[in-house]
Amino acid sequence: MNAEAEGCIAAARFREDYRLGVQPLGDLIAIIEQTTGIDVAVLDAEPDEHGLTMRDPKRNTMFIGVARTRNPMRQRSTLAHELGHVQFGDWADADAGNWSDRAPAEIRADAFARHLLLPADGLREFLGSREQATQSILSAVVQRFLVSPALAAIALHRTGYIDAATKTDWMTLSTPQLAVRFGWIDQYHALQADSDKRRAPQRLLARATKGYAEGVLSAQAIATLRGIAVETTEAELREVGIVPAERPIAWADPAELPDVPVDWSALDADLSAPDDDQDPTAETEAR
Repeated sequence: MNAEAEGCIAAARFREDYRLGVQPLGDLIAIIEQTTGIDVAVLDAEPDEHGLTMRDPKRNTMFIGVARTRNPMRQRSTLAHELGHVQFGDWADADAGNWSDRAPAEIRADAFARHLLLPADGLREFLGSREQATQSILSAVVQRFLVSPALAAIALHRTGYIDAATKTDWMTLSTPQLAVRFGWIDQYHALQADSDKRRAPQRLLARATKGYAEGVLSAQAIATLRGIAVETTEAELREVGIVPAERPIAWADPAELPDVPVDWSALDADLSAPDDDQDPTAETEAR
């Protein structure tokens, strides 16, 4: 079985295991965190760094990180690609962020991402029995499944909606071109704004918020996790009624301190003892 087939089968199995059907996947970060328990974060990164997966073998926990970007479709593909590495257990061999390396594991992860984001059955269900797709159809597929025009063109070709020449032509198009031409540029700008923000893992942020409510963690810690101002964080927490608990410090109340018996006899003996440095001759002369 080749990498393409392996990726297709694994993507279909993932959707089936988590009852995702063949419909478009919405918030991919939330889906990954809720289905797999893997922590996902959107991070600041260099322009040529897109994503990485890390595993702690001692705790058997995993973390997926993706870069902030103004290209939301690429970010979704990166997330799905990294999830593919996890599904195949080859994250240790994945060259994080290096998309120029077309090793078999990378090709398989690419196939997994493509079939996960745009399953053939979902595409057929959306387009029905039409014989030939147009650029407006391409735009509708990109907008509905939130994938790049290149990925959509490959899927349209594989399902028989376009020929090879059309696929090659459409793969050169960009999402903004389609969004402007077919009237959904405002939606695309909203997607860009969302993909260009830092985002902390949900479980980590939930624990931090609980710590703040219990009075053991500062609002600054939460603000740092989210990459926003502490004033904004405090305002949001107050708005939903989350305030730090006031914890009395029992040891600071004098009434709670135990009685400690003190033996002053040794001190009294020291105070009444003669001064060892006193000169008896000098005392006599003074008299």
